[in-house]
Amino acid sequence: MKLSYLTMLYSLPGVILGLTIHEYMHAYAAYRLGDTTARDQGRLTLNPLKHIDLLGFFFLIVAGFGWAKPVSFTRANLQYPKRDEAIIAAAGPASNLMLALAVSVLLRLILLIFPFDGNAIYGTFLNVLIYCTYINYGLFVFNLIPIPPLDGSHLLFSTLQLSPETEAKFYRYGTFALFGIIFFESRSGIDILPVGKLVRAMADGVFQLLGF
Repeated sequence: MKLSYLTMLYSLPGVILGLTIHEYMHAYAAYRLGDTTARDQGRLTLNPLKHIDLLGFFFLIVAGFGWAKPVSFTRANLQYPKRDEAIIAAAGPASNLMLALAVSVLLRLILLIFPFDGNAIYGTFLNVLIYCTYINYGLFVFNLIPIPPLDGSHLLFSTLQLSPETEAKFYRYGTFALFGIIFFESRSGIDILPVGKLVRAMADGVFQLLGF
C-alpha cells in the first residue's frame, strides 16, 4: 500500500509518540515490578531514539503495521512471573489506548476554542492530531492480537500452563505466521485480522461521543 507524502507527514508525530510511549510503559511497568533490566539498558526514557527500530518504523509508515525495539525483562526478578509478565505486556497497548483517548479529547477542546477557519497550517495541525488518534488505536488493537511476538501473546500465555520449551516454539514461529497473515491479507484483500475495521469503529465511535 502506497501512502502519499502528505499522509506520511501527518502520521509521523503519532507514530513516534505512540511507539515511544508504548515501549517506555513496558520498561516502566517492569521497573515498578522489581526488574531493572530495561532501565539498565537505557530504555526507561522518553527519548524516541532509544525505542524506535528503523525497519519497523518504516513499515508502520508505509504499510500500516510495524514495530519498535522490544523491551527486555528478566523473569527471575519478578515476584509473580506470570502475573507480572501480563502486566508488563498490557502496559504498552494500554498506554496507546489512553493516548488516543487523550488526543481525541484534546482535539475536541481545541476545536471548541478555536474553530477551524480554513487556515492551511491550522488544518495540518488538526490532521496530525487526527492521525495520532487512529495510529494509537491501531497500535492498541494490533498489539493485542495473541500471536507472538505481539503483546497479546504474552497476555494469553500468562493464563496458560505451558512449559518454557513450548512457549519458545510458539515465539520462534509466531513472527513468521504473523508476517504470513499480513502478506496474505495484502495480496488477497481478505481480512483475517480485521484491525483496520475495528480501529475505525473505535475512533469514529469516540469522535461521535465527543460531538464531532
